Amino acid sequence: MTGRAPVLSVRGLSVRFLMPGGRRVAAVTDAHFDVAAGECLALIGESGCGKSVLASALLGLLPGNAQTAGRALLGDLDLLAADERTLARTVRGRLIGLVPQSPAAHLTPVRTIRAHLEETVAQLTGARRTRGALRTAAEAAAERAAFPVDHLDHHPHQLSGGLAQRAATALALVGDAPLLLADEPTTGLDRDLVDRTVDELRRHVHQPEGGGARSGGGRALLMITHDLAAAERIADRIAVMYAGRIVELADAAAFFGAPGPRHPYSRGLLDALPDRAFAPVPGLPPELGALPDGCAFAARCDRATDACAVLPPLRAHVACHHPHAALTEAADRA
Repeated sequence: MTGRAPVLSVRGLSVRFLMPGGRRVAAVTDAHFDVAAGECLALIGESGCGKSVLASALLGLLPGNAQTAGRALLGDLDLLAADERTLARTVRGRLIGLVPQSPAAHLTPVRTIRAHLEETVAQLTGARRTRGALRTAAEAAAERAAFPVDHLDHHPHQLSGGLAQRAATALALVGDAPLLLADEPTTGLDRDLVDRTVDELRRHVHQPEGGGARSGGGRALLMITHDLAAAERIADRIAVMYAGRIVELADAAAFFGAPGPRHPYSRGLLDALPDRAFAPVPGLPPELGALPDGCAFAARCDRATDACAVLPPLRAHVACHHPHAALTEAADRA
């Protein structure tokens, strides 16, 4: 943590889906984390581990068969307890700016990017503006996200993936929200565009003008991704999710450098990178509707013992009975 008060504080967030026949799918279980002003927390893990479900819970966008538990405090507002009117009028766009997965699919195909931005400015700023003022504000919003002004009159289908991503980023920033939530913002982009996208998100979190969005304390970024290179480039801290649970919270520099992550699954994710061991994590994750009673990773883990038949709690920021040594422990043995 940065030492500053959290913009978002999540405690015990769980999401269950009620399926036909009474079956329950545990998509997210007992998530605990904070995101402070000026900080980027990257939530990483394999596809299907529950990352995007967690994002949908924060925005109140879960389907009708979902049940939530726990708290997710954005300032004094509990997002999980908020009604739809509050979420629609107060939270989405104003308190949480969303950079969605597959942004082109979230843009209205028959409207230009300029029209999207002008409408968003009019809705989120609450000020009456002349046509000329809206035009100027839309162009300023585009500039913040490095979206070229000469493409504002294009329709979504005329944009490249990178430009669609910048358009989505511009829309997310219009409300000057204290929390930016970027859900897989680099999907489908080449490496150069990935780097530019995460650099833009990072810059806006640190941007001094406005002094800190609507919370009065600065912006924070929660980036949900399976792209570890993007996470390494942007994040201050890393949260690792596996089978619906956060199994490790770590400082990004220590996670990607020395001493490295402590959870065996986290180590496996890094070892799978092409510039490391390029060795995939063996086996497959369990079905979220049929999780074991103990550690969900035990069947894939070369450190597993009989102790792993009991669910490990999150202690010292790692949920594992046999974690790798922390830096201080390694130093004590040296």
